[in-house]
Amino acid sequence: MKKLNALLFALMLLIGALAGCGSNAEQSNAKETKNTETVQQAEVKFPVTITDGTGQEVTIESKPEKIVSLIPSNTEIAYGLGLEEQIVGVSDFDNFPEEVGEKEKIGGMEFNLEKIISMKPDLVLAHASSAHSSEAGLQQLKDTGITVLIVNDAKTFDEVYESISMIGTASGEKEKADAMIADMKKKIEEIKTKAKEIKEEDRKSVFVEVSPAPEVYAAGKNTFIDEMLQIIHAENTVTEEGWPKLDSEAIIKSNPEVIITTHGYYTPEPVKNVTSREGWDKITAVKENRVFDVHSDKVTRTGPRLTEGVEELAKAVYPDVFK
Repeated sequence: MKKLNALLFALMLLIGALAGCGSNAEQSNAKETKNTETVQQAEVKFPVTITDGTGQEVTIESKPEKIVSLIPSNTEIAYGLGLEEQIVGVSDFDNFPEEVGEKEKIGGMEFNLEKIISMKPDLVLAHASSAHSSEAGLQQLKDTGITVLIVNDAKTFDEVYESISMIGTASGEKEKADAMIADMKKKIEEIKTKAKEIKEEDRKSVFVEVSPAPEVYAAGKNTFIDEMLQIIHAENTVTEEGWPKLDSEAIIKSNPEVIITTHGYYTPEPVKNVTSREGWDKITAVKENRVFDVHSDKVTRTGPRLTEGVEELAKAVYPDVFK
């Protein structure tokens, strides 16, 4: 009898244990479900309010399903965030990535309001660089109920990161935006590390020409290109701010060791364009055949390819260091 009671007791313990396991499993499943819901809720950050490039607060009610981009830099950022399916319209100037050529064009400096409105976008990505001249048109879009986000006019890498973060937040892809920014920062740090190998006495003086003769414009101080030159430990021979127009005599006198052009996409033989100029044969860069053309978009367009631009500049200025 005692054996029977012991057996019954053991059986009851086993049943209890199984029931407990079932209860724990249910609790665990419930916890997992709750955690999944929490994650999903964390991903859905709408409605979201963003301070745009003009200092205005813009509220986006839900994740945009149709987006129109009015400037190539915004488009490149959007594609980098995996928003190619949501992009329904781009500017006439958009050329990257290649598949952007298949998107509907909405105009160039002056965009086609009627066409944009007919697309019924949830979000229009405008830009602070043209916001003032396009103010009336952007207001008309807003009046039809379309959300317009004016992205900041970035002048530095940090401000580009702000642009990426802004578009990522507006599109519901903040995590991807953070990853893109982290990747760009990593690449820049790698370039800076290599640049440390360059001794002070080996630093090159560089002249970057963005528009050819007869009206030569160059990259001056407080520009992306100037920041890029600082990153690779090169000296900008242009001391003026922004994008000044310079005369030949001043450029010859500055005697750069390297000349970079960015107008090869529309200037036939950009290097020859420089080396054949009267008096320029006195410049060290010309005498030593150190005149190069780099991809304009990579060094001027405020998007994720700027890191490629830094690398391209680095290889042109210091080919032995940045092989």
